[in-house]
Amino acid sequence: MSDESTGTPAGPQPEPIRFFGTTWVDHTDGYRARRAGVAVGSPAAAVAACFVLRFAYQGLEIADVGKPVNILVVVMFAACSALAFRHTSAAFTKRPDPDRQASLRGLLAIGFIGSLLAYFLRSLTEAPGEKLHRQEYEAAREQHDRRSKRRTGNPSKKRRDS
Repeated sequence: MSDESTGTPAGPQPEPIRFFGTTWVDHTDGYRARRAGVAVGSPAAAVAACFVLRFAYQGLEIADVGKPVNILVVVMFAACSALAFRHTSAAFTKRPDPDRQASLRGLLAIGFIGSLLAYFLRSLTEAPGEKLHRQEYEAAREQHDRRSKRRTGNPSKKRRDS
């Protein structure tokens, strides 16, 4: 069954993944090239971000804010990056709670290097989030197929056991 006007099949549609769209479903339309791009781009962006953070740290040293502030900044970025890494990699296997996600937005923004590294590691095996999206999509397709099975015959002529 398909929708004749749009050419899309009836039933649930796959959810697009950032940078991959819906190519993750059947690994077509440059899927491998996109994965390679993410595998190269995410650590490159992390390295560039480290340079920017280094410049910021040098600015703190030039401003002579004191050793405790310098240490606090380094520890803050390291801790936020570790938490962002853990949160991002967990989000590839199960949907995060939207309320918790909103409350962690600032922490994830500070620890963006950890998120980039989690993206990199996941892109070595699959499109980040592909396993979760595939499970959800296949479950939705299966449920749709079960609901849409047609009955054969006239139900009013069905034999009744007495």
